[in-house]
Amino acid sequence: MPVNQINQDDINKAVWAACDTFRGVINADTYKDFVLTMLFLKYISDVYKDDYNKLVVQYGGAGNENPELIRAMMSKQRFVLPDGASFWDLYEQRHQPGNGQRVDQALHAIEEANGTKLKNVFQDISFNTDKLGQEKQKNDLLRHLLEDFGKDILNLSTERVGSLDVIGNAYEFLIKHFAAGSGTTAGEYYTPPEVSTLLATLLEPTEGDQICDPCTGSGSLLLKCGAMVRKNSGSKKYALFGQEAIGSTWALAKMNMFLHGEDNHRIEWGDTIRNPLLLDKDGKGLLHFDVVTANPPFSLDKWGHDDASGDPYGRFRRGVPPKTKGDYAFISHMIETLKPETGRMGVVVPHGVLFRASSEGKIRQQLIEENLLDTVIGLPEKLFFGTGIPAAILIFKKHKTDNNVLFIDASREFKSGKNQNQLTPENIQKVIDTYKARDSVDKYAYLASFDEIAENDFNLNIPRYVDTFEEEAEIDLVAVRTERLELQNELQVLEAEMEGHLKELGYGA
Repeated sequence: MPVNQINQDDINKAVWAACDTFRGVINADTYKDFVLTMLFLKYISDVYKDDYNKLVVQYGGAGNENPELIRAMMSKQRFVLPDGASFWDLYEQRHQPGNGQRVDQALHAIEEANGTKLKNVFQDISFNTDKLGQEKQKNDLLRHLLEDFGKDILNLSTERVGSLDVIGNAYEFLIKHFAAGSGTTAGEYYTPPEVSTLLATLLEPTEGDQICDPCTGSGSLLLKCGAMVRKNSGSKKYALFGQEAIGSTWALAKMNMFLHGEDNHRIEWGDTIRNPLLLDKDGKGLLHFDVVTANPPFSLDKWGHDDASGDPYGRFRRGVPPKTKGDYAFISHMIETLKPETGRMGVVVPHGVLFRASSEGKIRQQLIEENLLDTVIGLPEKLFFGTGIPAAILIFKKHKTDNNVLFIDASREFKSGKNQNQLTPENIQKVIDTYKARDSVDKYAYLASFDEIAENDFNLNIPRYVDTFEEEAEIDLVAVRTERLELQNELQVLEAEMEGHLKELGYGA
């Protein structure tokens, strides 16, 4: 019997409804972590239950139950769900006291049973916290939460979910809605899936690549790159690396890797600029990667300027970025982690990075003089929630075959939405095709030489290179006058008719 696949909208609606349990009790930044952790627990429980039932059908049933064999085969699955630790175990006991303690024990048991895959992931989340109120209130809140996730609509079995990035998509959905309510993003940033797809396609990660996102977020961009390797080569021989500064978001990235079977990964928790943790065996040098890609926080204030000039890894040898704008701090870090021959990099930046002067201008000039910059892609406004400003993608390469820079103006290529614009598959493909052709396209792209960029004082503002000006159609003044006279004549006829009607009704003079 065919299984109806769940869609992301159904998951988002159910997750948003589950948030009602906490509203008015704790703030959104806190209950987001409870909701997403419960989503993770529900997901792995449904997948595990699904796998178990399949084995029962295959090796049991009809009086031939073989629980020992089934248990042995389940122990060889990709992850372990200890007895008593599944969502459904907690759901069955939801009316009993101690919900908070039971959820914490279940998460701890899952973490312990899965070794390094989930090490320390749940250390900063406790469902047995006083933040949820006195014991009775806390127990009731968690009972409601378990019931919300126990509804049929949130059946997250493998067949129902398919290839959806459940955790990543739900995370993005919640961040968007919490930001809309509070006017901020609480310092958290995410990359729209269409932009992740574009970045992963442009960078062409392939078999054997080591891929890094130094601003990992929920891990969706890394997952997209991994999927691109499998699509392009059919191989799972690649490694994912990352670092994330916010503890709860790091935990989501680890959960996301776990759910997608990305066991060959290393995601560190810490501040990439102040304390880079992806280091070589001696701990003295940065690791180097084939692909480096990120959507860093735009123009971050207080990024670590005071210690940058003495950076032990030499990341700021081209110059120290401004104290209140950390864009080039992340760019500089990423450049220094590229492998000398195969290294390629894609980074999302605000447009100010293209033209701001002073220290940023000097860094930009040196990057261009070193022939590292390959492509500048202007994106539409309102793509990134929390900011309406348009962004750009910069592609850097360690080994270029020419000293040109391709400029693509995709700022007018989007599907308009109520609050956010979106890149369509056609918009994405147009960028990709133009990038690969590496040639000028009227009103859309321009291949600039080094000399042209130097003549522009190394200013990369896209309109300096891509002329999108559309000449207005010439106005036929004779035709306009003729149309005006015709309208005047029509108006006189209408006035006469109106005067006649008014006289008939007794309003005439």
